[in-house]
Amino acid sequence: MSRIVYVNGSYLPEEEAKISIFDRGFLMADGVYEVTSVLDGKLLDFAGHAARLQRSLAELEMACPVTMEELLAIHRELVARNGVTDGMVYLQITRGSAGDRDFAFPDPAQVPPTIVLFTQSKPGLADNPAARTGMRVITVPDIRWGRRDIKTVQLLYPSMGKMMARKAGVDDAWMVEDGLVTEGTSNNAYIVKGGRIITRHLGSEILHGITRAAVLRLAREAQMEVEERAFSVDEAKAADEAFITSASAFVMPVVEIDGVKLGSGAPGPVATRLREIYLDESRKAAI
Repeated sequence: MSRIVYVNGSYLPEEEAKISIFDRGFLMADGVYEVTSVLDGKLLDFAGHAARLQRSLAELEMACPVTMEELLAIHRELVARNGVTDGMVYLQITRGSAGDRDFAFPDPAQVPPTIVLFTQSKPGLADNPAARTGMRVITVPDIRWGRRDIKTVQLLYPSMGKMMARKAGVDDAWMVEDGLVTEGTSNNAYIVKGGRIITRHLGSEILHGITRAAVLRLAREAQMEVEERAFSVDEAKAADEAFITSASAFVMPVVEIDGVKLGSGAPGPVATRLREIYLDESRKAAI
């Protein structure tokens, strides 16, 4: 059975979904996106994703074609129509199509945005075996544009980073700028030293992760010490443990960086506990 997707106000079988070849998301990567996880048929951190979406749109002076209440209803309708128990809802909004290619933005009063949503079913999403074994990462130069805090669809270099990791026989890559770790290819990066959680402070250099915000709040509530600052690659390799956070990976331990094992080479207690806390609290708050 075909997935039902949402395109510009209509629910359609995926085979019937179409957008213009002149859409600026296709031609210019002129668009933003969000991914909201689904566990037990409910949405995790929807309010956070909606707030970040609005911020991304505002930073790019792009209109939103629906209200946040309507957006929540669309998410729920797609989850229901596609029978998603565990998985994700992908949302993308672009500046639309003016009917031709031009670097200049079209008049938003004349050209409506394009909005697309679809689901991805991922049974057992919260029971990823990698959480028990940990991830291995390499470091790569961070050569992305300067506004990484805006969640745009400009994902070529993160995709290349993931392919660099695959070619190196590991799971992912951490990006490095001026000797300091910025973030993973699709996640925020953390190290743990002496029980203290260290992760890069918010700024234009990294994405303001929704899962990041929730995990740091829960860590502080659990009386864990958190320090928000940049850390070096050498500091990361000397850490007791490390982990990443993202909407789909939740909290995922990292056990090796550039071939250097961290601690015992197994998932550490801080990352393991944070994953348990996050999943438990997120399920309780899911809508």
